[in-house]
Amino acid sequence: MWRITALGSVNVVESVRLDEDDRRLLHALQLDGRASFARIATVLGMSERAVSRRYHRLRSRLALRVVGVTRHDQRAQEDWFLRIAAPPASVDAVARMLAVREDTSWIASLAGSGGLSCILRTPVPTGDGGHALEQFRRGANVGTVTAQRLLTPVAGVGGWPGRLQALTASEREALASTAPERRASASSAGAPRADNHERLLGLLAADGRMSVARLAGASDIPESTVRRRIGELADRGVLMFEVEVDPKLYGRHVDVLCWLDVQPAALRAVASGLSSHSEVAFASTTTGTSNVLAFLEFAATDDLYEYLADRVGALPGVHRVQTEIVSRWVKRAGPLLIPRA
Repeated sequence: MWRITALGSVNVVESVRLDEDDRRLLHALQLDGRASFARIATVLGMSERAVSRRYHRLRSRLALRVVGVTRHDQRAQEDWFLRIAAPPASVDAVARMLAVREDTSWIASLAGSGGLSCILRTPVPTGDGGHALEQFRRGANVGTVTAQRLLTPVAGVGGWPGRLQALTASEREALASTAPERRASASSAGAPRADNHERLLGLLAADGRMSVARLAGASDIPESTVRRRIGELADRGVLMFEVEVDPKLYGRHVDVLCWLDVQPAALRAVASGLSSHSEVAFASTTTGTSNVLAFLEFAATDDLYEYLADRVGALPGVHRVQTEIVSRWVKRAGPLLIPRA
């Protein structure tokens, strides 16, 4: 396929195709984003050099990126899914404004409404300072903003299932069994200062595979502490590594946002059903008139019809479904690295 990415005012065009070994590598990285090339090579039966070459080829062509994603503490932070009705002439400018913010992710331009959607992370309100969502509405100057609080993820945590089918069960077990031991407790070196801690997480968000030496130098934290801290956060489920790869490389050319209005008594059954659907990249319960939001991936629009009629139609307690086709993703899980025009 041809992938075109705006790099300032220059277009970078690369031809990218995945073969079976590329898919096996991507599956391994989704299981452990910081697994060494040597460890992956042993499991895949390839040379370390071949694994490294494949990774760097895909990454240099902007087809692959591993990012460190932090799972928020619901006592301190909230995730909101926003639908933004911006005037057509200002959609691109609003998208750029949203993309450079550190508190946004999964920004999409919507084909049907012509607006935008994104996920915004805000602090839980305390005292009389007002809610950060209201401050966003006032400060962003983007017109109408509809917000739904994301509650409990029910599908797609740990990666879209469509790219988790390349490794055999024995290969998955081998990758897990060769993982280095992690220490969940802090050592005598002590925990990093709060500002250094945030800097470390920011570096991992930009490049989840950055070497320990580079992380230590850039965050002013000793290498031994960096290793322990990453292991501790990963063991606690606070830090996860997301593999950003365009679903089109897997033959999925249609991205769809789907809202389900589900009878409360059927929520658990619907959540269980969605978690088994390969079309579901992510799903979460939400506040609002529709109480389930799902990101879907399809090869063609005909597949969307069949999915709604057969798969969603078979789920109990679904009263209403609304869908919106994504025309393009402006930003995915990680921070925007390409300078805006």
